[in-house]
Amino acid sequence: MNWITNYVRPRINSIFSRRDVPENLWQKCDECGTMLFHRELSDNLNVCTNCGHHMAISPRSRFEALFDGGVFSEVQVAEPVADPLHFRDQKKYPDRMRAAQKATGEKDAMLVATGEMGRTPIVAAAQDFAFMGGSMGMYVGNAIIAAAEQAVKLKRPLILFSAAGGARMQEGILSLMQMPRTTVAVQILKEAGLPYIVVLTHPTTGGVTASYAMLGDVQIAEPNALIGFAGTRVIEQTIREKLPEGFQRAEYLLDHGMLDRVTKRTGMRDELITITRMLLGLPPAIRGDLPAPDPAGTAAALPEAGEAGSPQDPDA
Repeated sequence: MNWITNYVRPRINSIFSRRDVPENLWQKCDECGTMLFHRELSDNLNVCTNCGHHMAISPRSRFEALFDGGVFSEVQVAEPVADPLHFRDQKKYPDRMRAAQKATGEKDAMLVATGEMGRTPIVAAAQDFAFMGGSMGMYVGNAIIAAAEQAVKLKRPLILFSAAGGARMQEGILSLMQMPRTTVAVQILKEAGLPYIVVLTHPTTGGVTASYAMLGDVQIAEPNALIGFAGTRVIEQTIREKLPEGFQRAEYLLDHGMLDRVTKRTGMRDELITITRMLLGLPPAIRGDLPAPDPAGTAAALPEAGEAGSPQDPDA
């Protein structure tokens, strides 16, 4: 019995049992409920192929789609003091940080990189809403300052993708101080005459909206992105009025002059290339490349004068 139980039965079960299917092969659209195959969704930059709903996307995935060939170099960001207030709610602040770092694989809520976009050298920064709601703490402030300094040093434009729930409460007043710090960083860019383009993604709220996210030379948003300072419910309770439909959504803000463009994620790269080169005074981007002609091969291909097939002088 031991031989049958220990060897024969597991062998039979392994042959006829159904193979386990990975759980991450399919993802459900939050808007329309369509089940989307992970490769199809990834190829479409996390935009639903059925209804066009823009799902969350990580900064690295965004940069891989933005930069030429998906190649970019990370910019080092100064590490702030860890847990300066020794903050603790249901968990200790360092424990929350470690959990967010493990879940996202990033140091903090913002990634800064340099590279080429349509052969145009740029500096880019992107927030990760999956990292503690993309909250703005001292690291995010340092990241924006590092991005601005790198842009000035290399004389490149800065493109920033915002996605945040506001300031990080675990850092208290120190997080709120990042609002004037980042505003000064943007001003340094403008004094250097370098373009600063902001792409507001869902959601961009709180102190982020009240500082660097609304200071761009060009303001672009993804469709249906929530953009605002205070929440809709707080505003309604304060003014005691019912707000209009779609209030604080990208399309509403575009209609009321707070945005310049609302662009789909799948067309964002081409849009940014066009706007960036226009602001820099460069010619339009080249859409395709042809190999340079070979002078030796071209000369050999041309027939000698008087040979068969060569043009003759009509007066000869």
